[in-house]
Amino acid sequence: MAGNQPATVAWNARGVPVSTRFDDPYFSLDDGLAETRHTFLAGNDLPARAREGFAIAELGFGTGLNMLATRIALEEAQVAGPVSYTSFEAFPMEAGQIERALSAFPEALAVAAPFLEAWQAGARRFALGPLRVEVIIGDARETLPRWEGRADAWYLDGFSPAKNPELWGEALLAEVARHTRPGGTAATYTAAGFVRRGLEAAGFAVERRPGFGRKRHMSVARLPR
Repeated sequence: MAGNQPATVAWNARGVPVSTRFDDPYFSLDDGLAETRHTFLAGNDLPARAREGFAIAELGFGTGLNMLATRIALEEAQVAGPVSYTSFEAFPMEAGQIERALSAFPEALAVAAPFLEAWQAGARRFALGPLRVEVIIGDARETLPRWEGRADAWYLDGFSPAKNPELWGEALLAEVARHTRPGGTAATYTAAGFVRRGLEAAGFAVERRPGFGRKRHMSVARLPR
């Protein structure tokens, strides 16, 4: 299992960071920021549901793009927060790699300075606008069971289930459900059958929706109240 091992990153011809460990890009080749908004924000009905004390959790922090898109959305909706944002990441990128990746999204990079400064300094807890962020480093199969929080919304954003199946297994999805408040939701870009079945086995009601860009479908899930 992964400890605090750094990400191994290459850059394709379009300037998109690719994990050489998983042979998978960190975000959509079409438009990563638009994909985040379609998949994770709209998939969890955000920012409409957000309020003071709301909790977001994420599997796969990556470049922090989902976090930055969330900050932008909350501020545009005038959600003062605080809203907690907890992310689980096994292979953290370096600050320079993150900044290079975010340069493709000027809107996100424009609000990223406090995050990049904190990250460069080694901080994994920091404030970012209305968000109170904690990035928990390590294998989520070990760290999520020990987490004492519960989320209202989950971003399930690990690398492709075909290439990173450990982050989509039934046992881990059961932990996601155990750390979800009644009525809480989850969204992911994948509609892989074994992921949907894993969410259903964990107690979620799962719905398939149109995906972003070249992805025909995505999945959203809700835990009964």
